[in-house]
Amino acid sequence: MATLLAINNYYYYRGGAETVFLEHNRMFEALHWQVVPFAMQHPKNLDSPWSHQFVDEIELGEHYSLRGKLTRAAKVIYSFEARDKLTRLLDTITPDICHAHNIYHHLSPSILGLLHSRGIPTVMTLHDLKIACPAYNMLAADGICERCKGGRLHNVLLHRCIKRSVSLSAVVMLESMLHRLLGSYRNHVSRFVVPSRFNIDKFCEWGFPRTLFHHVPNFVAVERYMPQFSPGRDFVYFGRVSREKGLATLIRAVASAGGSLRVIGTGPQLEELQSLVGELAANVTFLGYLTGEALHHEVRRARAVVLPSECYENAPMTVLEAYALGKPVIGARIGGIPEQILEGRTGVTFTSGDPISLAAALRAMTDRTDVEVEELGRAGRQWVEQEFGIARYRDRMLDIYRELGVETRVDSMASATT
Repeated sequence: MATLLAINNYYYYRGGAETVFLEHNRMFEALHWQVVPFAMQHPKNLDSPWSHQFVDEIELGEHYSLRGKLTRAAKVIYSFEARDKLTRLLDTITPDICHAHNIYHHLSPSILGLLHSRGIPTVMTLHDLKIACPAYNMLAADGICERCKGGRLHNVLLHRCIKRSVSLSAVVMLESMLHRLLGSYRNHVSRFVVPSRFNIDKFCEWGFPRTLFHHVPNFVAVERYMPQFSPGRDFVYFGRVSREKGLATLIRAVASAGGSLRVIGTGPQLEELQSLVGELAANVTFLGYLTGEALHHEVRRARAVVLPSECYENAPMTVLEAYALGKPVIGARIGGIPEQILEGRTGVTFTSGDPISLAAALRAMTDRTDVEVEELGRAGRQWVEQEFGIARYRDRMLDIYRELGVETRVDSMASATT
């Protein structure tokens, strides 16, 4: 039986990265692998017999004492606690392979050198652009930003890229500088898994060798989604309500196109957007945070899901979930989003940040017959079943593990149950 050491900051369903991390663990447990998690302590964590080995909780921007802030800042830069606790864990188990996801700031890249020194092949899924951009998403207050390219990391402090805070930006700048100096990512990670080809290209532009990267799209457990192909009249957005998601552009487009929109989610831009809706008299309803069946019910009622992002998205789970629920997608032409849309077959794209282009896309989707919209939704569901299901993801990942010398015999009975 193979042993997988699975590492991520959080050990509960918190966002898209955590969903991929936890579902990845589930599928390998179904193959009868021993999966050993390593994460941060948190009240929402799932139960695990290994939780006593997890590191203490740390959250950026929380209200700590001065001593607490200094202690946590040091851990963000280089966590000796994470390295020491992982050392003790590795003294009790011998993983065949380690698969890490988001480790930045909380666990820190300090653990990567340890894994390398123990001879444990390490795969890391990159859910964002963090190994290139200290602020994760190459987005500054004035829009898309690549100022740190070429090692000019002082820009993260100069432009206060982390929560607009001088102190937090300084800490993250030092963290990035140190781990570039140590080669924590470049020298200690065996393979990077990236869900979008766009992000691979971007990493290579920033100096990383292409041979380190494997393109493995995200996945959804399609069988857990009950589709409804008959289209409604409203458009729907679900996700974080923040500036980089392009919701102000979407609201302006809805007001211009004369359609109706339901926004599912919450975030720092909520009040600003509610005011904008009032100013424009747009037909927009804010439903707040929904999850599970409540979320699925609202998406099934939609005509199409809209993704109006104005940042370098990697491979949003929103698109795959929309397809699984039988809905076409209207997505911005930015980052990895265009890779997830078969133009005119599963949805349409528009110019990111352009309300005129988006309004035209909304009108065109409204003007299509219900039969045509249903065909788009059926095509999306078929595509996600064929290319973005659990089995496809598992097989792609097993190929990478085999390439790194891990014996990956798959029990056919277990494989059938995943």
